[in-house]
Amino acid sequence: MGAIQVPQATRRGRPGHDQNSMLEVIVQLFMDRGYDASSLDMIAKRLGLSKSAVYHHFSSKAEMLEIALERALGELERVFDEAEAEDLDAVAQIRRIVREAVLVACERQQYLVLLLRLHGNSEVELRAMERRRALTARLSRIFETAKAEGDLRDDIDPPLAARLTFGLVNSLVEWYRPDGPDEPEDLAETVLSYVRSGLRVNEVRDFR
Repeated sequence: MGAIQVPQATRRGRPGHDQNSMLEVIVQLFMDRGYDASSLDMIAKRLGLSKSAVYHHFSSKAEMLEIALERALGELERVFDEAEAEDLDAVAQIRRIVREAVLVACERQQYLVLLLRLHGNSEVELRAMERRRALTARLSRIFETAKAEGDLRDDIDPPLAARLTFGLVNSLVEWYRPDGPDEPEDLAETVLSYVRSGLRVNEVRDFR
């Protein structure tokens, strides 16, 4: 089975029932009940719509999942693409990626939670998990360059550094609250400081 084609534009329907607002409700159901256990009947009931009305916006439950996962994965891939496209050294790339990844974690929280809870029980999930692993590999390669340049401590290997860094960023979704006291930009600076002290990306370089 080929990849589901994610629509480029939001499908419009009755007021208050556009694809974006519906997706937020659907993702919450997936998190409450689990993707596998969430039936179309449950989705329609949670939305207060008929199943045919749901199908006006989404062709299948798998499409709902893929669009939702794209909200997190697409943004994270954009962060890497933009950092790697600029003429930045490894430390500057790490700084840019970590800061922007924290902002994505805060702004796309529920979609990232969904990504982190995947079990790999469908093709959509397996593809998403592979894309997630690819992001970790990309960060590992950047840490490898930083190590070669003398900006990463010698007793931590790059793959571990990448996993630790993503683990820290991903942990934000478990406790961050948009209406809480922590501003995303402040959290990004705190995470950067923590990464700098933990991995000791050359102390003579300003990692802030």
